[in-house]
Amino acid sequence: MSGDNHIPQVLEAYAGESVMLITPDSGPQSPLAQHLLGAAYEVLYVQDNKEALQHLKKTKVDFVICELPEVKEEAISFIDEIRRSNSKSAIVVLSKGLDAQTEVSIVQHGADEIVSLPCKGEDLLLACKKVRERERAQLVKDADRSQTSKRYSFSNIIANSPGMKDIFENVRKVADYRTTVLLQGESGTGKELIARAIHYNSNRKNKAFIAINCGAIPENLLESELFGHKRGAFTDATRDKLGLFQEANGGTVLLDEIGELPVHLQVKLLRVLQENEIRPVGAAESIPIDVRIIAATLRDLEEDILDGRFRDDLYYRLNVLSLRIPALRERKEDIPLLVQHFIKENNERLGLPVYGIADDALETLKKHPWPGNIRELENCVERAMILTEKDVITLESLPRSISSSENSDDFVELPDDELSIKRHSRRLEETLIKRALEKTDGNRTHAAKLLEISHRTLLYKLKEYEL
Repeated sequence: MSGDNHIPQVLEAYAGESVMLITPDSGPQSPLAQHLLGAAYEVLYVQDNKEALQHLKKTKVDFVICELPEVKEEAISFIDEIRRSNSKSAIVVLSKGLDAQTEVSIVQHGADEIVSLPCKGEDLLLACKKVRERERAQLVKDADRSQTSKRYSFSNIIANSPGMKDIFENVRKVADYRTTVLLQGESGTGKELIARAIHYNSNRKNKAFIAINCGAIPENLLESELFGHKRGAFTDATRDKLGLFQEANGGTVLLDEIGELPVHLQVKLLRVLQENEIRPVGAAESIPIDVRIIAATLRDLEEDILDGRFRDDLYYRLNVLSLRIPALRERKEDIPLLVQHFIKENNERLGLPVYGIADDALETLKKHPWPGNIRELENCVERAMILTEKDVITLESLPRSISSSENSDDFVELPDDELSIKRHSRRLEETLIKRALEKTDGNRTHAAKLLEISHRTLLYKLKEYEL
């Protein structure tokens, strides 16, 4: 048979699987049977649908490949009967004259793939391969979700302080409900980690978790990112695009830095919360969605309401359950646990032969105000592990801004042989930012005012300088 020489390679991974072939001309000499046999499938031939159903009640096969009746109701009824007779078999339908709507119904009733007749043997083998590849991808996806759920379980969040224990207790109580949660806290306190813990400890854990930073996307693109758009809605809209809310349908959306959301989009978000629906840019109708919204912010939203930057009605919708994540300086009893955790992580990730921390170095870390919170501590531990000459983090290996008795309140000394304005300017900016944050107890909004820069600029510099 011409072209058969390449068939065994098409599905060699699935050789030996059993197939029930249900067609009027089913038999070893039929072209489709020849392709299945050439791909090393074991084939059972049946020509009558009623006979096939009787066989399926007694015989378990990996695939049922069947030609359906042309009448819609009969086709759907036959698929239902196959599923009742042998629920674990993959079903590949050979479609002859069925309209698109009927094919959709057939898939909804349990068909895995549809191949239009007349079809080539290669098309049938490819359909079988797609079924198995999809099953394998789902197994991998389920395994990944299982590992992710374990990673974001409460037992894996490093904290033993009373404030964090209270947060965990509140999250456990609310996790399975659709209740909107507002996470407030400074940058680096772990707001996204808590948001993921809420999702992966809820009944939505097998659906998508999507995080979006409202301050990191240009305003002219943000609406399309959130709500999607229709083709032709604007100049560059060459195709329909799903928004993040649609992609997360059934799951959770984290709106990080919600205080940066433009006012006109705050109105749209309010509609999502009230009506459980979205309207893509350029669309004539709204689309229903089922999404849990978690919002996070380091801003004082009540102050933003007074300044006209944030809608009060949206704030009250978001603030159903408000959780304030304490700054690291407020939970210093967690510092030893976090340090040991970061040491272990860096040992595994970087292969660094460092296994602990000297007592004086740990005491110094506990006295530091940590304006950059956990993120700053993590960076500090990694740097110290790289620089230490011993198998423990020493006081000498800590950054000078931390190990110095004056900490970050001193301005950086300028060495005589260092003439780079760029490097000195950076050091000066880092010091001024740390001082402003300490004077405002970590309030970024107030610190930006002291520094006479915009809040967005401060966020950018905190990220750039890894503070």
